[in-house]
Amino acid sequence: MKFENVILIRSALAIVLGFVLVMWPDAAVNYLVILIGVLFMLPALYALIRYFVRPAQPEEGKRIFPIEAAGSLLLGAWLVATPTFFVNILMYVLGGILVIAGIQQLVSLIQARRWSHVPFGFYLMPTLLLLTGAMILAYPFDAVANTFVIFGIASLFYGVCELINAYKFKKGLEE
Repeated sequence: MKFENVILIRSALAIVLGFVLVMWPDAAVNYLVILIGVLFMLPALYALIRYFVRPAQPEEGKRIFPIEAAGSLLLGAWLVATPTFFVNILMYVLGGILVIAGIQQLVSLIQARRWSHVPFGFYLMPTLLLLTGAMILAYPFDAVANTFVIFGIASLFYGVCELINAYKFKKGLEE
């Protein structure tokens, strides 16, 4: 897959996530935790089913039970069964994601200066993402729904900025 396509997919997913979080922040909190649980469970189920269904090969010796798959399955089931317990932890994770996304965009813009002029305005949104992530990390429990709305808006901006940056600096991506 071309790097341009990865940027477009990442941008589209960020925009969709941002839209959902802005429109339905209360419901999105629990559903996001449940989705994370399902994402832990799916590969774990695949690994466990593959372990039990695949016949043993004489040349491979004794097969080892996939303990990590069982652990992922249990963690995923726990996330799905008790999402409100994990919402508090999730606030720190989302704040960290915004900090990392802001830093990643700033680094990308700094690297883009090698082949193109980068106006000052392009640095504003990544800086705001970084500050928003730091704010969420500092005050994660004040208002979870408000934090998700802020995260949703930041995610929308991230996706839009990624699209704009990809279009503006397309020449550098092709090199």
